[in-house]
Amino acid sequence: MTDTAEQRQRQVQRDVAKDSADAVGDGDGDGAIQAGARHYPAPPFPEQHQKKPGSEADLDPAPMWQAPYYKGSGKLQGKVALVTGGDSGIGRAVAVLFAREGADVAFSHLGEEEEDARVTQEAVEAEGRQCLVLTGDVADRDTCRQHAEAVVQMFGQIDILVNNAAFQVHRTDFAELSPEHFELTLKTNLFGYFYMAQAVLPHMPRGGAIVNTGSVTGLQGSKELVDYSMTKGGIHAFTRSLSGNLLGRGIRVNAVAPGPVWTPLNPSDRSAGEVAHFGAKSKMKRPAQPEELAPAYVFLASSHCSSYITGEILPVIGGY
Repeated sequence: MTDTAEQRQRQVQRDVAKDSADAVGDGDGDGAIQAGARHYPAPPFPEQHQKKPGSEADLDPAPMWQAPYYKGSGKLQGKVALVTGGDSGIGRAVAVLFAREGADVAFSHLGEEEEDARVTQEAVEAEGRQCLVLTGDVADRDTCRQHAEAVVQMFGQIDILVNNAAFQVHRTDFAELSPEHFELTLKTNLFGYFYMAQAVLPHMPRGGAIVNTGSVTGLQGSKELVDYSMTKGGIHAFTRSLSGNLLGRGIRVNAVAPGPVWTPLNPSDRSAGEVAHFGAKSKMKRPAQPEELAPAYVFLASSHCSSYITGEILPVIGGY
């Protein structure tokens, strides 16, 4: 007896349903994808909330920034890098890999993050490089100038700037987004990048590089982060525009656009219940760890790797 078209369709439907059920949980116990050298934690995480600006030392689980399988090969040998927001999160991971690649590193942070800053400084120095710790708010133009001058006084030059410091707080109701909240986001995320780029340029030689931290929200938007998404889209435009402006000077400007990353930025932003599921909606069903982002910054900072790349936005978002 020949199967009817309906029976054949239902059989295919049953086969697909079975395959889909068998596939649930691939990669990790909760369905998170593990494609790296290490196993990375996936939600649900412990419920937690922190006061701004957040502490990496108090984050559970601890962010993974050490990148033990990453072997340096002198990609930044003899260079001097300045990383804003380098005490924790992506900034810390970038500072450590820059040092592993041969760069001396200066990084800035806000004043209440001394413990996190100490860990970053010790990690950079453990790589055999010098480290300068700077304290202050990048939203202030004079602070940015002072930081650039301090780096030059200690190291004699600035070859790489990583604009990374950021502020974000979710606001569900756009009508309730206050002018004070909006202004703080813009001053930190846009003015800070602008001020710091201007501050380092007099000290940056041909072959220098600026790497800005954008965001997936600047590519796709976020209904609860209207102000933050706006600044990150602005950073992407700033990156492309500044790259053309500085091309004649032999200075490249690019950006990394991360997706969800497990850093103190988020537990100091959202409620404890929301933090417990942070990153679960990404394609990999987990947030990235800082060490998974840092190699992208090495790539864009190193003239050995990306001498023909400028004005680009590199998404590291775990898949579209």
